[in-house]
Amino acid sequence: MQRTFAIVKPDAVEAGNVGNIIAMIEKKGLQIVAMKKIHLTRPQAAGFYAVHKKRPFFKSLMKYMTSGPVVVMCLEGENAIEDWRKLMGPTDSKKANNRTIRGKYGTDIESNAVHGSDAPETSAFEVGYFFNAFEFVTPGRK
Repeated sequence: MQRTFAIVKPDAVEAGNVGNIIAMIEKKGLQIVAMKKIHLTRPQAAGFYAVHKKRPFFKSLMKYMTSGPVVVMCLEGENAIEDWRKLMGPTDSKKANNRTIRGKYGTDIESNAVHGSDAPETSAFEVGYFFNAFEFVTPGRK
């Protein structure tokens, strides 16, 4: 089993699309093993997106990601990273197929509804940034 990290971004939370996005995740066969709704502070967002600190869009990204609540999740599945990235669709929502989350719920390259890890290394960092060991559930365990 593989784990990956997911964020439902402020635009999708504000629009009331969290439930629809979760339904798409579950329909894809991914298990949600940790989830919480939070409102990122600027330092939290800056730490999470530190890799982009020198990029021209960083200031805009900080403003956007702290503009409202987000839902952070750890997803689990056989090929969780690849499956989640396919379900999200391209970063630019305008180029995304309407069968993807970004195609349905995103509006542009920044307000694109969701974020996801792109590799096992980034997934490990991102999951660890938001969740501790006590916040995970084991699917199917009673």
